[in-house]
Amino acid sequence: MAVFVANESGANDVDEIRLTALARFVLDAMKVNPLAELSVMLVEEKAMADLHVRYMGEEGPTDVLSFAQDDAFDASWSESADDDPTTLLGDVVLCPEVARRQAEQAGHSRERELHLLCTHGILHLLGYDHAEPDEEREMLKIQNKLLASWDVAVEAVGGKRPADGADGADGAGEPGPTAAR
Repeated sequence: MAVFVANESGANDVDEIRLTALARFVLDAMKVNPLAELSVMLVEEKAMADLHVRYMGEEGPTDVLSFAQDDAFDASWSESADDDPTTLLGDVVLCPEVARRQAEQAGHSRERELHLLCTHGILHLLGYDHAEPDEEREMLKIQNKLLASWDVAVEAVGGKRPADGADGADGAGEPGPTAAR
């Protein structure tokens, strides 16, 4: 999995290596083709507010936005399905400052909140949504299972990031249908 993290937020204390490892862990656990590519951007509140208004029609900064790149993305896609075996899954945009405030309210670290938000954004790229109560329950169940598995994987290596390809999310669920964004 190619995961690209760009920190344009000004937050110098974000562990980009661990965020990259988490994203790879989630993609691997969700059985996404290893040739898929993902971009994770960390942005300032102003930039996030601008994106939120432009793409969601809502004022103010939000915590996470997901932008799917390949409309026809299918998580079960295989190398033989295309002449070019790589596909850009999309972009997950995070706002560390919004995550910090939410983390304080939730009583956990900003890193934990960023991991939750990144996982949430990836699930959106894989077609999960939470517009309906049943969809929300399914998405949150998978999200929580992935994060719990990530915690186990991190604990197993003594708090360091798990090796790439470590898949502790046994049975996290299969990706859902692709939803247009």
